[in-house]
Amino acid sequence: MNSNLSKLHPYPFQKLRDLFHGVHPNQSFKPVNLSIGEPKHDTPAFIKQALSEGLGGLSHYPTTLGNTPLRQAIGDWLTRRYAIPALDIEKEIVPVNGSREALFAFAQAVVDTSRSTPVVISPNPFYQIYEGAALLAGAEPYFLNTLPDNGFRMDYAGVPEAVWQRTQLMYVCSPGNPTGKVMNLDDWREAFALADKYGFVIASDECYSEIYFDEGNSPLGALQAAQQLGRDYTNLVMFSSLSKRSNVPGMRSGFVAGDVKILEKFLLYRTYQGCAMNPAVQAASAAAWNDEAHVIENRRLYREKFAAVTPLFKEVLDMDMPDAAFYLWARTKGSDTEFARQLYRECNVIVLPGSYLAREAHGVNPGAGFVRIALVASLDECLEAAERVKMAPALR
Repeated sequence: MNSNLSKLHPYPFQKLRDLFHGVHPNQSFKPVNLSIGEPKHDTPAFIKQALSEGLGGLSHYPTTLGNTPLRQAIGDWLTRRYAIPALDIEKEIVPVNGSREALFAFAQAVVDTSRSTPVVISPNPFYQIYEGAALLAGAEPYFLNTLPDNGFRMDYAGVPEAVWQRTQLMYVCSPGNPTGKVMNLDDWREAFALADKYGFVIASDECYSEIYFDEGNSPLGALQAAQQLGRDYTNLVMFSSLSKRSNVPGMRSGFVAGDVKILEKFLLYRTYQGCAMNPAVQAASAAAWNDEAHVIENRRLYREKFAAVTPLFKEVLDMDMPDAAFYLWARTKGSDTEFARQLYRECNVIVLPGSYLAREAHGVNPGAGFVRIALVASLDECLEAAERVKMAPALR
């Protein structure tokens, strides 16, 4: 067996199951699960129809690069969304089976273990795939704490020169999970300068990019930032997904775009990996990327929930509105794990302890004392959960 498997941590939701073992939730309440970032809004009917109409494609093997209509739909969306020049859909875009598998596979293709122990930099807290991808690629994860005192930004200044010298890949997430922090142009300028100086690749996870609150102020993307700074996409690859944007998490559909030379090698890796997208899913994905009306409506639903629920939570929890995404990152009174247990026991509301989303680094676990609240359930359920939290003895 791969010895690096022993380095993997249990997934946060396995830890949550263990935390709740033996705990009996208050049966006076129906359960409300706000722990997992799984969209619950209805999948648009036209996407289901396109999926059904695409079933004829099951009689053919799909290509790893995907079909032209899908890549064109993605390319057109990128141009519309980010106001950037049209990408070469033959070389600068690769469809993937959701951003999760691509974020993992990317490290396996990029990390070069023939050099001194490679480093993969990650924000902390983080999406656990970053860590697992680094470890199984034979690299050493290095965590940059994102804390309230620093506006939840990645603090590059504290990274030792020796670590930068070994860095081959850096994951960034904007809008961030779990904080909702959006990187601005100065943040990108700093990240690009470091990548130029040390020659590492930036993997920009943008799966929450379409969940934001001001229709006139969409989050800045990596490719967009590069264009605004007058640079090309060298050592830059972005990852996007339909799961949150179009409420199709079960479809497993996304794409990567950016550096031509890197994507050429990544495509070669994926050809051997055997991960071509289902033809019916390609048809449904093209339909989804070509439509924006359902995305605007999706944002309206989240905006309505945040406006109604956040003031209620703020009466008892220390939190601020995120820049984007669908999480509240709330400070607890005391232990985040004990808070989650008590909330489950007393209120039958499930939230995720922040410490499960982070690692202790530089003397602190930056997720400790926080919980992540995913506002993915219906408005009524979220309101009900907020009212229960207000009344919870754990908070009094």
